[in-house]
Amino acid sequence: MAIVDGGVAEVGLPDVGQVREWLAEAERDPAGLPDPGYLALLAADGAELERLCGLADGLRERTVGDALTFVVNRNLDTAAVSGSAARERLAALVAEAHQLGATEICMQGPLPADSDDDYLALIAAITDSAPLHLHAFRPEELLDGAARVGVPLPEFLVRAKASGLGSVPGTGARILDDEVRARLRGGPDLPVHSWVEVIEAAHRAGLTSTATMVYGHLETPAQQIAHLRLLADIQDRTGGFTEFIAMPMDPVTAAAGFRTPAVPERLRRQSRAIHAVARLLLHGRIDNIQAAWPRLGVTAAVELLHCGANDFGGLLLDGRLAPESGPEAGLTLTVADVEQIAAEHGRSLCQRTTQYGRI
Repeated sequence: MAIVDGGVAEVGLPDVGQVREWLAEAERDPAGLPDPGYLALLAADGAELERLCGLADGLRERTVGDALTFVVNRNLDTAAVSGSAARERLAALVAEAHQLGATEICMQGPLPADSDDDYLALIAAITDSAPLHLHAFRPEELLDGAARVGVPLPEFLVRAKASGLGSVPGTGARILDDEVRARLRGGPDLPVHSWVEVIEAAHRAGLTSTATMVYGHLETPAQQIAHLRLLADIQDRTGGFTEFIAMPMDPVTAAAGFRTPAVPERLRRQSRAIHAVARLLLHGRIDNIQAAWPRLGVTAAVELLHCGANDFGGLLLDGRLAPESGPEAGLTLTVADVEQIAAEHGRSLCQRTTQYGRI
């Protein structure tokens, strides 16, 4: 049993002295700690958490500079815009997004089993409607697409890229541990080896992806570190990840109050530590760390800009034609919103492309 700042810590947690020792080591070699070091840092609190976040923030500045980046995009739900009868509406949604300044369409979700559409035709319909980058289809959906046209996954990925697909979301990762994945609600998830195989195949086909983690449910800190290690290993093999995005299992945002929702203190501490540790462990591999404001709310996400995060993700445009966009429906920011955030926190502002080119 360890004593932490005058209180009794949970059994098995490192004491303050251990955390301080690993902080000193991380200052010398941020990406070179063994697993016990990163595990100790994940438990940092109080003054040690502030020091960890400061270390990550300094590493962020040295790696990517002071610019707060963002992308202007619109989310679409595949089922809501697929089918021959929806083509006109889909074209209108894409055209409107382009007129509003979007550079990206993000689309996730499977085609309905009885759909008269197919993924390749849907990709072409979107990219023919406006000159936008299409960021679409999770690993499960890529496998479904290959099965529907009866070709191996690598061939399907080549066809998808030729049809206009630009990158894929690295979602569905949740926690890359088969035991955890089997117990999570909302499953079943792909086995870890299948998720990795699909993501690496996409990278080999020339499609970049995000790297994600969903935390705060059944996983242990050791499984969080193992997840980050696996992402780092994939990046060493393919170089295909453009950014890392960590999200809580249960979003605390709601459309009516997404800017300043009440975030439990335990989740705030955990979120700050995870983003800071990710900045350290992934240093030299994945440069961009995103603060997931649609899941945490704007206020809590802004805190992460001082814990190693440099990117605010997509603005999630609505426009006049409000599509069904899943759990993020009704959540949107404006350029003026992120301009204010950057100014208040001493950052410059940079609109980016999906793959982190500058606009």
